[in-house]
Amino acid sequence: MNTPTPALRRILCIGGGPAGLYFGLLMKRRFPALEVTVVERNRPYDTFGWGVVFSDQTLVNLRRADPETAQAMQDAFNHWDDIEVFYKGASVRSGGHGFIGIGRKRLLNILQERCEALGVKLVFETDVTDDQALAQQYNADLVIASDGLNSRIRTRYESTFQPDVDTRLCRFVWLGTKKTFDAFTFAFEQTEHGWFQAHAYKFDAETSTFIVETPEHVWKAHGIEDMSQEDGIAFCEKLFAKYLDGNALISNAKHLRGSANWIRFPRVICNTWVHWQDIAGKQTPIVLMGDAAHTAHFSIGSGTKLALEDAIDLADEFTNNIGAEMASVLQGYEARRSVEVLKIQNAARNSTEWFEHVDRYTGMEIQQFAYSLLTRSQRISHENLRLRDAKWLEGYESWLQNRSGSRSVGGKPTPPMLLPLKVRGVELKNRIVVSPMAQYKAQDGVVGDWHLMHLGARAVGGAALVMVEMTSPTPEGRITPGCPGLWNEAQQAALARIVDFAHQNGGARMGLQLGHSGPKGSTQLGWEAMDEPLATGNWPLLSASALPYGEQNQVPKAMTRSDMDAMTAAFVESTKRATAAGFDWLELHCAHGYLLSAFICPLTNQRSDEYGGSLENRCRYPLEVFAAMRAAWPADKPMSVRISAHDWAPGGNTPDDAVAIARLFKAAGCDVIDVSSGQTTRAAKPVYGRMYQTPFADRIRNEVGILTMAVGAISEADHANSIIGAGRADLCAVARPHLADPAWTLHEAAKLQTRAIDWPLPYLSGRDQLYREIARQQALQGAVVTQDPAEAQ
Repeated sequence: MNTPTPALRRILCIGGGPAGLYFGLLMKRRFPALEVTVVERNRPYDTFGWGVVFSDQTLVNLRRADPETAQAMQDAFNHWDDIEVFYKGASVRSGGHGFIGIGRKRLLNILQERCEALGVKLVFETDVTDDQALAQQYNADLVIASDGLNSRIRTRYESTFQPDVDTRLCRFVWLGTKKTFDAFTFAFEQTEHGWFQAHAYKFDAETSTFIVETPEHVWKAHGIEDMSQEDGIAFCEKLFAKYLDGNALISNAKHLRGSANWIRFPRVICNTWVHWQDIAGKQTPIVLMGDAAHTAHFSIGSGTKLALEDAIDLADEFTNNIGAEMASVLQGYEARRSVEVLKIQNAARNSTEWFEHVDRYTGMEIQQFAYSLLTRSQRISHENLRLRDAKWLEGYESWLQNRSGSRSVGGKPTPPMLLPLKVRGVELKNRIVVSPMAQYKAQDGVVGDWHLMHLGARAVGGAALVMVEMTSPTPEGRITPGCPGLWNEAQQAALARIVDFAHQNGGARMGLQLGHSGPKGSTQLGWEAMDEPLATGNWPLLSASALPYGEQNQVPKAMTRSDMDAMTAAFVESTKRATAAGFDWLELHCAHGYLLSAFICPLTNQRSDEYGGSLENRCRYPLEVFAAMRAAWPADKPMSVRISAHDWAPGGNTPDDAVAIARLFKAAGCDVIDVSSGQTTRAAKPVYGRMYQTPFADRIRNEVGILTMAVGAISEADHANSIIGAGRADLCAVARPHLADPAWTLHEAAKLQTRAIDWPLPYLSGRDQLYREIARQQALQGAVVTQDPAEAQ
């Protein structure tokens, strides 16, 4: 094969970093007839920076793409398995992580040599100010814009690429040292102004990278912005002297003056990666690659890894689509690769924010601090850590178990999600909650046999707490005609029947979520047209302001003071009925655009009185309702509040606001914040993903100092164990998996037991050992768990 597409004979890569060099050599290796030119502004074999780090998996990808280049890299790599964390005078070390490090200069040398061997033309000391002129000079059919983080080409065509550059909160400096670390090392040091952290790793036989990072306000408080480069390095040497063993810290950025080598990381996302430009009468694609297209924070892995994998992906696209039109090939590259990069960038965002807010976690002991650090991106999970270092993780599980006051069963520590938790006078047997799930099956607000089946099945399915769907204190507060209420004796009796069943059979605690639909009420059943008004029979709505949820929804009445007093009294009356019905837990719904959420959200609250304006004012009425309910609810029983921690819409509440909201409810006597997000406005655009709302629960828990419940895309025991283990939340609310499998908790727990077959289920209280063994066997086989051993026989 001579050319990959009819239109591609000459490739121009502008920028001689890893992306441009590697793409050039891959294409020349696969299609020798191509003319490939790489243009670089620096001199041959010049580079700045120190070492770069990859995972073992990256090397596997490199071997597949070009074994010769991979072998040359492997011969120069330093490999290590351990991560060591130093914090508050102690250290934790775990293994099995599989890292490889190489000097950036050595890596570029290998790629340059390989390019030369294959016949790629390398042009150095050429600062490209006009990509179109250069493309015309080389008669390029394809231009690769691999000109780095500060890409001129990206800027020139920004109307096409639509870059989003988010400059992060920490300052960091990239240094080196002759101290060789035998593990990837994280060192944390506290000063009078805040925390500094070092990321250190060996990349050749005698040199290590040593990155120092701190929030900008700490950096400024120490006066580093006014220091010379030498004084700034001396400051770091003194601060981290105990880890350097007398070795100096070294800079290879002598061209930068003063503190200019301390930078803030720019996260780059581009809406599209391909721009078509008429160059000398020919439509020529200009394609972003590497840091020009995207960046990912150094704490999760180098941009070099992403750049090399970009090159592999586009080369594969050409190889797998011989004869295809150029536009089709590039469209496939962008569509697939941009999604993969976005996944990494989402994980990198979590990691970045962890290091930006180290002080959030400094109340933790080193064991949990280290676990939190290792799982910070949410890409490394509890069971993934077990694969890496089972002994270390088992030790951590034992430490958590001892702190919880529970005992080991069968010689193995209890997984985090199965640890007990006591809130006020209520003991939960584990950390799993069946999230409130609307069933739309109530008649005149009265729950029936369907609810007994739905909630009863889940109450015997192993979860510690089962929440009844949002229940209204008034007829007009229902979301739909099929939603439950608690304003009369019949409704109370029907709920009491379910609570009694759960208490007598499964050992689960029962919780009730009280809420008023506000502007989102009087709508169709969930399987008809969600959030759309009824075709007939609509009832009047109340809200903070006279703003409809959508153009098609009716306009609610803005509540008056008398309306508020009446509504508070209705909530209190329902609270008393919940007590009489035997509920163990009460939750106030202040999320998702319903009545109390409509007061809290600035997009739905446009009041000019003392209940509008500032966040404190907007929270005033929800806090009044909560305080009245708390006074009526038994003192030894917990109360939680569900909030939308992010409105996901311009001008709405942000995670910063969520922290303030949580503080207000904590001061009012709230025990747990149930952390959801969104659904407050139709304009919301959430960023979904695994456990996507957990970072909000993490922040509230560790900044406010209140128990939190995480909810949202938690679908595996591994997710729950990671969340609880890292101290990101104290409870995990699981919805859809419990819809598919009422005994989800039981089955997930049994899967965990495969590590210790003799370990009986610790949370099936009130059953004999025979039933426990049958339940375990059925769960392992995926069978339905029956309630009576005789039935199983």
